[in-house]
Amino acid sequence: MMLSPLARARVRVARTLADAVRSSKGFSARLLGFRARPVEGCTVDPDVALMLALDDLLKSSDLRRFAPAEARARLAESVSMVEIPRLEGVSVAPTHLRGDAGLIPARRYVPEGLAAPSPCVLFFHGGGFVTGDLDTHDTFCRQLAVEGRVRVLAVDYRLAPEHRFPAAVDDAAAAFRDVAARAADFGVDPARIAVMGDSAGGNLSAVVSLKTRGEAHRPALQVLLYPALDATCAHRSHAVYANGWMLTKGMIDWYYDHYFGADLALRRHPDASPLLAPSVEGAPPALVFTAGFDPLRDEGAAYVERLTAAGVPARHVCHESMIHGFVLTGGFARACREETSRIIRASSSALRDGLS
Repeated sequence: MMLSPLARARVRVARTLADAVRSSKGFSARLLGFRARPVEGCTVDPDVALMLALDDLLKSSDLRRFAPAEARARLAESVSMVEIPRLEGVSVAPTHLRGDAGLIPARRYVPEGLAAPSPCVLFFHGGGFVTGDLDTHDTFCRQLAVEGRVRVLAVDYRLAPEHRFPAAVDDAAAAFRDVAARAADFGVDPARIAVMGDSAGGNLSAVVSLKTRGEAHRPALQVLLYPALDATCAHRSHAVYANGWMLTKGMIDWYYDHYFGADLALRRHPDASPLLAPSVEGAPPALVFTAGFDPLRDEGAAYVERLTAAGVPARHVCHESMIHGFVLTGGFARACREETSRIIRASSSALRDGLS
C-alpha cells in the first residue's frame, strides 16, 4: 500500500521498537502486564500480548482523535506494521461492479494456474464502516487466493460518514448480485460464490446472506471473521473486553456514531444488526470465526446458535488466544498467520465440498 514519507518513517520506528523489545526478555515481560494473566480461563498469545503492549506505547489503534480521512491513513499505516510479506503467485487487477449508485471499485485476485470457472470469494473488508479499503486488506486477499485456490473479488464499498447506513449494505448486496449475474465474465462458478468479511465486512456478509434469500442467486457460503452482528453492543464480551485488547468500547462507539449518525433506532434494523433479524431461516451455510479476546466474540457465537436453531448448517470456531483483527497481523505474531491459514483452508474446503 502507498504510505506517505512520514508514515513510512513511523512504521520504521515501530518495527525498530518491536525488535528492541523482543530482544530484551525482561523488558518484554514487564510490558505484558495484565495481559500475561488468563481471562475467563484463556491466555492471549504472547506475541499478540507484546503487540498490544507496543500499541499502548504508540497509540496506533485508537483512531478517535483523527478525522475519518486521517483515520483511514493511520489504519493503513498500522496494518503495514504487522502484516505478512506480500505473496506472489497471484494475478491482481482492478475491476468494477455494478451498483445502484454507480460503479463500485473492486479488485480481482486469481491464483496462478486456476482454471475457470472456479469457486469465488466475494470479500468485504473490515474497518468499522469508516476505515479500511482494498489496500488495507490486499495482503490478506492475496493469501486467501493463493492458499485457498479460489478467485477473490474484494469490494470497495462506500464508507461513512460521507455515506452513512445503508450505503455500505446497498453496495455489498449489489456487488453480490452483479457477480452472480455476470459470473462467466469473472471466470466464476455461480453455484460456488461465498461472501466473506472481517468485522464490519462480516456484518455485510451476513446481511447480504439474509437479503438474498429467495432470490435466483444466493451465496453458497457465508464466512464471517470476528463479525459485528449486533450494534446494540449488549453481549457480555463487550463488558469483559471493553479496553486493552485493540478494539475498544470507545472505538466501537466512534465507528457506529459515524455509520448511523444520531438515529439510535437504526442500530436495531436487521440490515444493521443481522443477529436481531426476525428470522434467519433459509440463510446459506455459515462458518463463523471469532477471537477469544474480542468485544465482538459473543455476537458471533450467538449468531451461530440462531442459525443452528433455524436449521441452517453453521459452525463456530473461537480462536481463544487471538484478538480482533488477527488475520491482518501475521507478520508480527506467527500464531496469527497460522490461525489465518487454518481459516482459509476450512473456508475453501467448505466452499468446494460443502459444510460438513
